[in-house]
Amino acid sequence: MVRIAIVTGAARGIGAATARRLAADGIAVAALDLEESAAAATAAAIVADGGSAIAVGADVSDADAVAAAVARVADELGAPTILVNNAGILRDNLLFKMTDGDWDAVMNVHLRGAFLMSRAVQAHQVAAKHGRIVNLSSTSALGNRGQANYAAAKAGLQGFTKTLAIELGRYGVTANAVAPGFIETDMTRATAERMGVPFEDFLAAAAAEIPVGRPGRPEDVAEAVAFFCSEGAGFVSGQVLYVAGGPRA
Repeated sequence: MVRIAIVTGAARGIGAATARRLAADGIAVAALDLEESAAAATAAAIVADGGSAIAVGADVSDADAVAAAVARVADELGAPTILVNNAGILRDNLLFKMTDGDWDAVMNVHLRGAFLMSRAVQAHQVAAKHGRIVNLSSTSALGNRGQANYAAAKAGLQGFTKTLAIELGRYGVTANAVAPGFIETDMTRATAERMGVPFEDFLAAAAAEIPVGRPGRPEDVAEAVAFFCSEGAGFVSGQVLYVAGGPRA
C-alpha cells in the first residue's frame, strides 16, 4: 500500500529536497506551501521522475486552511500517515529591536503551524494505527544571537515532538525532530544579503566553523528525515537528530 506524506514548506530548500527524497522511497507526496503555485514545481519534479505528488496551498497557522488542506490530500491522494513540519520563516533581530509582530509571526508559523498540522493529520494516523511525524528544529534551539523568536520556536518544537511521541506511540505513530545546522538555502542567502556579506564569503566563514569542512545541503537534511519516516524507524521516537556537520554548529 502506498503511503501518503504531507511536507510543509515544500516549495524550496529543505522542504523540496525532503519531498523529492520521500517520493524516491515510493511515498506519494503532498507538497504544501503558502501559495500552491510555489509548490507546483516540487510536485511537477516528482511526477516527472515517475512519482505521485500534488501541490497544495495553505497557511499552516490558519486552522481552517489546515483542515481544508489535509481533507484535500485525503481526497486526492489518500489518508496521510506521514507529516513533515518544515514550514518556517525568519524575523531576526536583537531583543531590544524585535517587534511584537516579529515574535508572533515566527511563533505562528513554526509552533502553531506544527500544532495545527499534527492535530489534523494524527486523526488519519490513529485510524491507520501507523504514522510518522518529523518536525524541523534547528541548532538555533541551543541559542543564537539575534534569534530570540526563532530559537524559542525551534526549542519549543523539540518539547512538542517529545510530547507527541508519548501521546501517539500507543497508536503506532512515532514523532522525531531533525535539527539542521548551517544549510545552504535561499533562507541563508537572504541572511547574507541582509548582513551585506557576499554569499560565497558567508558560506566560507560557515564552513570554517563546521568540523566536516563544508556547509550542509538540503539533501543532507532530507536523508535524516527519510530515515525517521521509514518503516525501519518504528522503534525510534521522541528523538532529536542534529544534522550539523559536527557536535556543534
